[in-house]
Amino acid sequence: MRKVCADFDLAGINKDPLNKGVLTGKFGSTSTFPKNDIRSRDDFSDPETVKRLKIVDEIRDILTSDGRTMAQGALAYIWALDGRLVPIPGFKSVQQVKDNADAMKFGPLTESQVKEIQTIVAKYEFQN
Repeated sequence: MRKVCADFDLAGINKDPLNKGVLTGKFGSTSTFPKNDIRSRDDFSDPETVKRLKIVDEIRDILTSDGRTMAQGALAYIWALDGRLVPIPGFKSVQQVKDNADAMKFGPLTESQVKEIQTIVAKYEFQN
């Protein structure tokens, strides 16, 4: 999709940049949610979700560099991938809106940080 946007000089909208909150770093394999929360359909003890949670733990220090929150780091990662990408994070409170907006103060991650994250993610890609 990024290539299509680049080829046609278009923006790309990412409507789940925080992966249903997983990239906030707040959840673990025992997390549960109320029935009116879309995440209640997900089993956080599912092996695929557990793998994603391990990745989040491994990239935590990179995302929180320079005083960012996990969510701000996730947004900064998207900005670093491509200036055409527009992340639209969800929120449940006014404070989360403010925290998400404050990500702009930090700007994108560096190229080396992006590569470091991609290296960590790549080692999980072929695990079953």
